[in-house]
Amino acid sequence: MIKLSTGTQIGGNAPAYIIAEIGINHNGSLEIAKRLIKEAADAGCNAVKFQKRTPELCVPLDQRNKKRDTPWGRITYMEYRYKVEFGYDEFAEIDRYCQELGIDWFASCWDETAVEFMEQFNTPLYKAASASLTDHSLLRAMKATGKPLMVSTGMSTMNEIFDAAEAIGLDNVLIAHSTSAYPCPLNELNLRMVKTLKEWFPNTPIGYSGHETGLATTVATVALGACFVERHFTLDRAMWGSDQAASVEPTGMHRLVKDIRAIEEAMGDGIKKLYESELGSRQKLRRVVPEFAPNLVSA
Repeated sequence: MIKLSTGTQIGGNAPAYIIAEIGINHNGSLEIAKRLIKEAADAGCNAVKFQKRTPELCVPLDQRNKKRDTPWGRITYMEYRYKVEFGYDEFAEIDRYCQELGIDWFASCWDETAVEFMEQFNTPLYKAASASLTDHSLLRAMKATGKPLMVSTGMSTMNEIFDAAEAIGLDNVLIAHSTSAYPCPLNELNLRMVKTLKEWFPNTPIGYSGHETGLATTVATVALGACFVERHFTLDRAMWGSDQAASVEPTGMHRLVKDIRAIEEAMGDGIKKLYESELGSRQKLRRVVPEFAPNLVSA
């Protein structure tokens, strides 16, 4: 179990920590970002997550001058990366707004300079994207802040997961099963990996970061033992952007949170009981009823 600076617990017997991954679905608009934060808070999410990059460090040299069609016209990939990158003023307003709404926020950092930038804000944890799992220097930089580090395992081998765990240690670490396809086909979700990771890392909170369409498979991971879940979040899947099609819209996020909480309530403790609500049916339908029912409980 990990306790965040906001007082929220992840793991143990705590309810699943539900994250709406805004990422870059705001398309560089603070107004859209704030609308997404409000929708996530209204849906009952515990947190929203953004991404932070330093473009000159993250964009490969051979990609920088390639042209692409964007909402801002046909521009280079490097120009596009700057268009969708929030700076201090935007994140300061995001910080203020999240505090006002009572929802956590944090970010995936894609380079060490981005970690230094994010340390200006008192976010409760960091996230390492699946693409960063083998960047042990970056993982160490985030972990060195003393904040919990959530690590995604998409596009990774078993050995790479173990290598990352050995490189940074497992104290204050959370691990998310993920498949990095956008959107991800159902037959590649491999949800049983949640249980496998729980067996590999029994003292580490295990969760799920999903990129599929639909909600049922994400809800299923909670029944499999995921103590946190993350889904990309958008106002409209038809909006421009690479992550929009694999994202959940506000109505879907409301349903996802509701269904996860219903699953948690329904899971029980695995001990067979005779509930008081069953007594009428028992009396009416059972042909032979023992006089003593030692495991009777009130529903």
